[in-house]
Amino acid sequence: MTGAAVPPPPQVWPTLRARDARALIAFLVEAFGFEATSVYTDGDHVSHAELAWPPGGGIMIGSEKDPAESAGGSSPLRPGTFGAYVVTDDPDGLYRRAVGAGARVVAELHDTDYGSRDFSVRDPEGNHWSFGTYRGEPRKH
Repeated sequence: MTGAAVPPPPQVWPTLRARDARALIAFLVEAFGFEATSVYTDGDHVSHAELAWPPGGGIMIGSEKDPAESAGGSSPLRPGTFGAYVVTDDPDGLYRRAVGAGARVVAELHDTDYGSRDFSVRDPEGNHWSFGTYRGEPRKH
């Protein structure tokens, strides 16, 4: 990758919990193209994992915690409650990849009235993922 710009490290890390974090990580890599940059485990329990989105950004994943362990703690998240919009330059190719890997379609590939090409799916844990070309409104300086 000579001369290729390296995306800056993420400054915001969306996080999610999973009943089967190892399986979810494998799915997100296969279906969407995330890259597992670190996975810390203790047996079947994933204490911390980071997945990078190749164009920039990333997410953190961990195994579901015992409710008593996480009560009042820093991570009271429930599996299957996460949702995200992820920017992609190839929504058509990513849609085929995601469906081929078993993602459950929520919204078929479509063009929006604001000029984006989008689709939405659910992963095996039930999390909602939307992908599209919309990059957000430009910042005002």
